[in-house]
Amino acid sequence: IEAWATAKSLWEKSADLLMGTLGFAIRRAAVIPGLKQHLTCLSPSHIHESAFLAEFWEETFKCRLNGSVNSHSHGVGSDLDRPLCEGTEDLSDVYSPYSDVTQLRVSYNVYKAVYLVAHALQDMSNCKVGKGPFSHGTCADPKSFKPWQLIHYMKRANFSALGEKINFDQNGDPIAYYDLLNWQKRPDGSLHLVKVGFYDASMLTGRSLVINDSAIQWPAFRSVCSDSCPPGSRIVRRKGEPICCYDCVPCAEGEVSNMTDSLECLRCSEDTWPNNERNLCIPKTIEYLSYHEFMGILLCVASLLGACLSISIIATFYTYKDTALVRANNMELSFLLLVFLVVCFLVGLLFIGKPSDWLCRIRYPAFGISFALCISCLLAKTAVVLMAFRATLPGSNVMKWFGAKQQRASVIICLIWLLTSPPHATSNTHYHSATIIIECVTGSEVGFWCVLGYIGILACMCFVMAFLARKLPDNFNEARFITFSMLIFFAVWVTFIPVYVSTAGKYTVAVHIFAVLASAFGLLFCIFAPKCYILMLKPEKNSKKHIMQR
Repeated sequence: IEAWATAKSLWEKSADLLMGTLGFAIRRAAVIPGLKQHLTCLSPSHIHESAFLAEFWEETFKCRLNGSVNSHSHGVGSDLDRPLCEGTEDLSDVYSPYSDVTQLRVSYNVYKAVYLVAHALQDMSNCKVGKGPFSHGTCADPKSFKPWQLIHYMKRANFSALGEKINFDQNGDPIAYYDLLNWQKRPDGSLHLVKVGFYDASMLTGRSLVINDSAIQWPAFRSVCSDSCPPGSRIVRRKGEPICCYDCVPCAEGEVSNMTDSLECLRCSEDTWPNNERNLCIPKTIEYLSYHEFMGILLCVASLLGACLSISIIATFYTYKDTALVRANNMELSFLLLVFLVVCFLVGLLFIGKPSDWLCRIRYPAFGISFALCISCLLAKTAVVLMAFRATLPGSNVMKWFGAKQQRASVIICLIWLLTSPPHATSNTHYHSATIIIECVTGSEVGFWCVLGYIGILACMCFVMAFLARKLPDNFNEARFITFSMLIFFAVWVTFIPVYVSTAGKYTVAVHIFAVLASAFGLLFCIFAPKCYILMLKPEKNSKKHIMQR
C-alpha cells in the first residue's frame, strides 16, 4: 500500500495534479554498498541465459540480441526489425528504473531480510547443547532445521544494518517506521521526492509523527469554479453547489482577515480598526481639539486677542480714570467687568488640548462662574442708570446687585455639581468606529444645564432692566448698549444649544469655545467700544459739561 508514494509512473501521467502530494513510504537506505556497481556491470555476454535480463536489455537500448531468448514483444511492430546490439552498450550512460538507486526502499527491506536470516543462522550455530531455547535445552541443527526453529531465532534477532537498529516487538512484528514524502517539481519538470517527516512507532505516544512544515511544497491549484478570496474577505459557500464554488464577501466593519481563502474574519481589538484593505488592524485615530491644528490655533489666537483687547481697555480706562466719562459710568463696575471678560476669554483656552480629569473639572465651573459675574456686572450697571435718575448717587447701593451674597448661587451650583457627579475625561469609541474621541463629559447633565440656566436668568433680568431704561437721557444711558449686547448674547447661545447637541468630538468643543468668544466679544465691543472711541478720538466730548447736556 506504500508503493504509490514512490511510483514515478504516476508522475509521468499526472504531474500537475499530483504536485504537492504527501504520502508515506517504506524507509529508504541512503546507499547499499556495491549495489550500483553490480547493477551497471552487466554486459550482453552475461544476459543471454536469462529471458528477463534479455528483455530488459533490448527494451532499454532498443536493439536485438543475437540469439535472444526474449519471447515478449512491446509496442508496435516486430522486434526483428530492430538493429543488432553492438555489445558496447553501457547501463551507466542511460537512465532506467533498474539502475536507479536513489530510492532504495523495497530493496532495502530485502537487504535487511537477508541479513536477518544470516543473523538467525549465526545465533542458531552458536547454540550450546543443554542451553538451547527448545525442549530439554536442545538446539536446532543448522544443517537440518524446521522453519519454526529459524523463525524463533529471527524474532529474537537484534543487530544493526547500515546504521539502523533491527529488532522486533513481543509479537514478532518489526517496529513501524515510514518516511513522509512530498512530491515536488524540479525546474526541469521531473519528480523530486523530498522527505519532509517520518513516523516512528518506537517514540513516545503523541510524538511518533514528526513533520517539517517548512520543507513542504504545497500545490498552487486554482478552483475550477471560483477564484481565491484575497485577504480582507472570507469564503461563503454556495448552497447546493460543489465545495469549490463560493463567493468572496468583504469582512464586516471592524473585522479583518490576513489570509487567502479565509473561512472567517477576526474582530479587531477595542483600540484598533481595520485598514482600507481590511487585512490588518491598525491603531484608531485619536481625536481632540489640539493646539497644533488650524482650528485650535485660530481659536487660541482669538482667545488671546480678546484678553489682550480687554487688558488694553483696562489700561486706557485707568489712564483716563479721572475724566468725566469714566467716572460717570461707574468706574469700579467697568473695571470689574473688564477683568471678568479677560477671564472669559482665557477660559476658552481650557477647552483646547488633550482633555484630562482635572482640566474637565476646571473648565466648566470656570466658564459658568466667569459668565455669571460678567452678566451680574451688566445688571449692576443697568441698575446704576435707573437709580441715577431717582436722585441716588451712583455707586451708593449698587454693589448689593453684585455683592458676594447674590453670587453664591452660581458657586453653590458648581460645588454641588463637582461633589456629586463631576465632569471627567473619557474615550468615546461609539460615535465613529475608526476614531477614539477623547472628550470631557459633563458628568451630570442637570448640573451643566443649571449653570446655563442661571446665566440665562441673569441675562433676562439684565435685558428687561436695560429695556426699561431705554428712554432715559442719552449721555448718561448705557442701557441701549447693554440691550444690544444682550441681544447678541441671546442670539449666540440660542444658536449654540442645537448645534452643541447635534455635534460630537472636537467640533462640539469648537462650538462651545466660539459661543464663549462671540459672547465675550459682543459684550466688550457693545459696552466699551463707544467709550474708547470718545476717549481716544473725540476727547472734546469727554467733559462734564458735555455729559450734563441734554
